[in-house]
Amino acid sequence: MGDFVMELWAFMKERKKFWLLPIIIVLVLLGSLIVLTQGSAVAPFIYTIF
Repeated sequence: MGDFVMELWAFMKERKKFWLLPIIIVLVLLGSLIVLTQGSAVAPFIYTIF
């Protein structure tokens, strides 16, 4: 996983694609939110947001 992150960072740095960083961060946060709340009592409230 660390190699993937380092390669992604090298790609963004070389091609000047720093605008991808906020998109990637938001996708990772939303994905982890869905995975962590799946099966919990908070899940119905999270799904109403989206």
